[in-house]
Amino acid sequence: MTAVSADASPTIDLSGTEQVPFGRLVSVELRKMRDTRAGFWLLAVTGGLLVLALGITLLVVALDDEVTVSANAFSQIMTIPVSLLVPVLAITSITSEWSQRTGLVSFTLEPHRMRVVWAKFVTVLVLAVATIALAIVLGAIGTLLASAITGNDPVWNLEADVFAWTLFQQMAYFTMAFAFGLVFLSSPASIAIYYVVSLLLPFMVYGTLYAFFDWAQDLIPWIDFGFAVGPYVGQGPDPSVEPSTTTLMQVIVTFVIWIVLPFAVGLRRVARAELK
Repeated sequence: MTAVSADASPTIDLSGTEQVPFGRLVSVELRKMRDTRAGFWLLAVTGGLLVLALGITLLVVALDDEVTVSANAFSQIMTIPVSLLVPVLAITSITSEWSQRTGLVSFTLEPHRMRVVWAKFVTVLVLAVATIALAIVLGAIGTLLASAITGNDPVWNLEADVFAWTLFQQMAYFTMAFAFGLVFLSSPASIAIYYVVSLLLPFMVYGTLYAFFDWAQDLIPWIDFGFAVGPYVGQGPDPSVEPSTTTLMQVIVTFVIWIVLPFAVGLRRVARAELK
């Protein structure tokens, strides 16, 4: 009898196997954002807040003939609800792979982790652009309705540079949320830190200091992204501050602090994190 020796270390040649198309990864991530119960209800609540914000604004216009809301103002109002809640989807798009332990499936179907991460990031940017487009459309509808209520001509004053900066700001905050998700890989921690940095500190701490201290007016725009980008989107605490080389440098510095650095640290952590 002839003994057959078994190969002690069999290998599988995958060199000819095609990768999952990147477009398919993006479409899967987009579907995962809205197919979960959390994603569905978050988008539903945001839609309800948009309708409520539009209704309240039109009610104010109807009750006070002296109030005039332009297209730019309507768009800014409509941006607020989506800026408050929808960034949570950017966080959970990455943290759910660890908190819900779906990473074993995702990173098995696509072993190259960074391709999955970049697909998620593209969906976040798509979501940011979609929210701004929705705010602009609702702002235009609100402008027409307000004009019909008051009998005045609609004011179409949405300037191209303000729109571009508003889009940049929205994409930056969504990227910040995504970056915090990469760093902490935990939904509660990422959401808490994001809202502290983007909402609580600017309104409760920085705003108070900015209003009472001269040194804060010089320092805060260098450490808070919202204050830095304010002069470009018409939402700065001091209307007298005009865009300049200094304000542009403040935008760049705060963008690096709160977005670029957390994103880089987060990518490194995801690449090295152990899946269980």
